[in-house]
Amino acid sequence: MKKSLRISALLLTAGLAAGCSSITVEQLEAVTATANNALSEARAAQDTASSALSTANDAAAAAASAQSAADAAQSCCNANSERLDRAFSRAMSK
Repeated sequence: MKKSLRISALLLTAGLAAGCSSITVEQLEAVTATANNALSEARAAQDTASSALSTANDAAAAAASAQSAADAAQSCCNANSERLDRAFSRAMSK
Protein backbone atom coordinates (compact mmCIF):
# COMPACT_ATOMS: atom_id res chain seq x y z
CA MET A 1 0.00 0.00 0.00
CA LYS A 2 2.79 2.39 0.91
CA LYS A 3 4.68 1.56 -2.22
CA SER A 4 1.66 2.13 -4.44
CA LEU A 5 0.98 5.51 -2.81
CA ARG A 6 4.56 6.54 -3.30
CA ILE A 7 4.51 5.44 -6.94
CA SER A 8 1.20 7.21 -7.52
CA ALA A 9 2.58 10.41 -6.04
CA LEU A 10 5.67 10.23 -8.21
CA LEU A 11 3.63 9.52 -11.34
CA LEU A 12 1.27 12.37 -10.54
CA THR A 13 4.18 14.70 -10.02
CA ALA A 14 5.90 13.54 -13.20
CA GLY A 15 2.67 13.72 -15.17
CA LEU A 16 1.95 17.22 -14.03
CA ALA A 17 5.49 18.32 -14.72
CA ALA A 18 5.57 16.77 -18.20
CA GLY A 19 1.99 17.53 -19.20
CA CYS A 20 1.84 21.18 -18.38
CA SER A 21 4.55 23.60 -19.24
CA SER A 22 2.98 26.34 -17.14
CA ILE A 23 3.34 24.56 -13.78
CA THR A 24 5.16 26.66 -11.26
CA VAL A 25 7.55 25.39 -8.64
CA GLU A 26 5.02 26.33 -5.98
CA GLN A 27 2.34 24.21 -7.63
CA LEU A 28 4.72 21.28 -7.91
CA GLU A 29 5.68 21.67 -4.26
CA ALA A 30 1.99 21.77 -3.33
CA VAL A 31 1.37 18.50 -5.19
CA THR A 32 4.39 16.92 -3.52
CA ALA A 33 3.18 18.12 -0.13
CA THR A 34 -0.27 16.67 -0.80
CA ALA A 35 1.26 13.33 -1.82
CA ASN A 36 3.46 13.29 1.27
CA ASN A 37 0.46 14.10 3.44
CA ALA A 38 -1.51 11.25 1.87
CA LEU A 39 1.39 8.89 2.48
CA SER A 40 1.62 10.00 6.11
CA GLU A 41 -2.10 9.47 6.62
CA ALA A 42 -1.89 6.02 5.02
CA ARG A 43 0.92 5.07 7.38
CA ALA A 44 -1.11 6.30 10.36
CA ALA A 45 -4.10 4.27 9.17
CA GLN A 46 -1.90 1.18 8.82
CA ASP A 47 -0.57 1.68 12.36
CA THR A 48 -4.13 2.04 13.67
CA ALA A 49 -5.23 -1.11 11.86
CA SER A 50 -2.27 -3.04 13.25
CA SER A 51 -3.10 -1.85 16.75
CA ALA A 52 -6.74 -2.85 16.31
CA LEU A 53 -5.71 -6.31 15.11
CA SER A 54 -3.46 -6.74 18.12
CA THR A 55 -6.27 -5.68 20.46
CA ALA A 56 -8.69 -8.08 18.75
CA ASN A 57 -6.21 -10.94 19.09
CA ASP A 58 -5.76 -10.16 22.78
CA ALA A 59 -9.54 -10.11 23.24
CA ALA A 60 -9.90 -13.45 21.46
CA ALA A 61 -7.25 -14.98 23.74
CA ALA A 62 -9.02 -13.60 26.82
CA ALA A 63 -12.35 -14.96 25.59
CA ALA A 64 -10.83 -18.39 25.02
CA SER A 65 -9.39 -18.34 28.53
CA ALA A 66 -12.74 -17.29 29.99
CA GLN A 67 -14.50 -20.05 28.04
CA SER A 68 -12.03 -22.60 29.40
CA ALA A 69 -12.63 -21.40 32.96
CA ALA A 70 -16.39 -21.52 32.45
CA ASP A 71 -16.18 -25.04 31.06
CA ALA A 72 -14.12 -26.15 34.08
CA ALA A 73 -16.62 -24.56 36.46
CA GLN A 74 -19.53 -26.25 34.69
CA SER A 75 -17.75 -29.62 34.85
CA CYS A 76 -17.19 -29.18 38.57
CA CYS A 77 -20.82 -28.17 39.07
CA ASN A 78 -22.03 -31.22 37.15
CA ALA A 79 -19.81 -33.51 39.24
CA ASN A 80 -21.12 -31.98 42.49
CA SER A 81 -24.70 -32.33 41.30
CA GLU A 82 -24.17 -36.01 40.47
CA ARG A 83 -22.59 -36.63 43.88
CA LEU A 84 -25.50 -34.95 45.66
CA ASP A 85 -28.02 -36.91 43.59
CA ARG A 86 -26.31 -40.19 44.49
CA ALA A 87 -26.18 -39.26 48.18
CA PHE A 88 -29.85 -38.26 48.16
CA SER A 89 -30.81 -41.49 46.38
CA ARG A 90 -28.90 -43.57 48.96
CA ALA A 91 -30.52 -41.67 51.81
CA MET A 92 -34.00 -42.16 50.34
CA SER A 93 -33.49 -45.90 49.75
CA LYS A 94 -32.68 -46.58 53.41
